Amino acid sequence: MGIQLSLLDQSLIHDQATAVEAFQQTLELAQHAEALGYRRFWVSEHHDSDGVVGSSPEVLIAYLLAKTERIRIGSGGVMLQHYSPYKVAENFNVLAALAPGRVDLGIGRAPGGLPRSTKALQQDTVGTSMPLADKLVLLDRYIHNTLDAEHELYGIKAVPVPEVPAHLFLLGGGGASTELAGSLGIPYVFAQFINGDESLIQQAFASYRQHFKSVNDSKPQAVLAVSVILTDSDDEAQSLAAEIKNVKVHLESGRTLTVITVEQAEEFGKQSNEKYTVEVKEASVIHGSKNKVRAKLLELQKAYQLDEIIITVAMKEFNQRLRAIVLLQEAFSELTV
Repeated sequence: MGIQLSLLDQSLIHDQATAVEAFQQTLELAQHAEALGYRRFWVSEHHDSDGVVGSSPEVLIAYLLAKTERIRIGSGGVMLQHYSPYKVAENFNVLAALAPGRVDLGIGRAPGGLPRSTKALQQDTVGTSMPLADKLVLLDRYIHNTLDAEHELYGIKAVPVPEVPAHLFLLGGGGASTELAGSLGIPYVFAQFINGDESLIQQAFASYRQHFKSVNDSKPQAVLAVSVILTDSDDEAQSLAAEIKNVKVHLESGRTLTVITVEQAEEFGKQSNEKYTVEVKEASVIHGSKNKVRAKLLELQKAYQLDEIIITVAMKEFNQRLRAIVLLQEAFSELTV
């Protein structure tokens, strides 16, 4: 069973860098990913962040599509809870018409920011928004122009109606997301870099396959998103990995969210107006030289019967991230030599 490799970039910004530089680096990574033969290149959605400038994936995707030729470009993911499914469908139908067969629409379940940014995004819809699962079903209908005749909005179209719609994915960490992705017959992406619990990952993919209903001959596509540090030596990679922590904020209401820093966790807790605790653990980061990382990725593929692995390179410096995707491509190319 072959494995497809793809990339997720978060448009990081550090120190004295500017947004212009961060987006230029994202573009360069996408162009190198295309030249190296990666399957797809995704960008993320974060709001009110000092460290990530990618707040509008639709806009960035359009730019990347115009600057590349073959690689699939998409979102990892659009935070649908904030938006109208109809408008998201329109946005991605435009993209799919501009670049037929190259557009992915990954939907995320997290808020993509702290409570105040969520409030700002949902300011006109508070109290009226439908559940995320219902939004995803409706989005799927709009994208494929299959709105049920019984629906109150039957007859409208998300214009344009492209010949090849965006490819819909659901990102999640287990739970109801597996059943939802399965019931819609769409690929499911488990974020291992957020939750590395092996038993939970196994259960998630088993649930996804169990609930999968084929649509237009679709087949289950199990995708794992992992965080990787890849360098020329195991020691260097180990040193870089030791600096990365997994920070979670646990709210009294029962919600748990993963953030980047302890400071963000504290701020999230304060903005939530709930009692909270902060948990800091070693991050789930695959690290090492190319042989070690390749072995681990192949191990994950076998363990979870993966169709694809999406890599996010957990390294601050742009040259390090670029070097890592080259080394990863070399590692898997050597298997076919």
